[in-house]
Amino acid sequence: QVQLVESGGGLVQAGGSLRLSCAASGSIFKINAMGWYRQAPGKQRELVADKSSGGNTNYLDSVKGRFTISRDNAKNTVYLQMNSLKPEDTAVYYCAARIVPYGLGLHANDYWGQGTQVTVSS
Repeated sequence: QVQLVESGGGLVQAGGSLRLSCAASGSIFKINAMGWYRQAPGKQRELVADKSSGGNTNYLDSVKGRFTISRDNAKNTVYLQMNSLKPEDTAVYYCAARIVPYGLGLHANDYWGQGTQVTVSS
């Protein structure tokens, strides 16, 4: 069993900062990419940022220069530092990871966290 547990969401005023954390645990052989998605009410889920095991990163255009994704591979944890938050960043943020669990075949699967609410007030 593999689990992703998120923390760090909350309510913040525009211009403020939050840091999200997501720790993967369980029977993990290897973690490939880890990242963050978000979904605002009435909108589709979108990729905010991800980071490969090799260190390559991708960011949603609207968060470039404000958000930073990082990983602590020793702790199987990914972080999202969010600065200069805007009301339009309000959403449920989901951690996602492509993980190879121990087991026959060693195939990668996609796993999701439970989501954490980020609300930015104007």
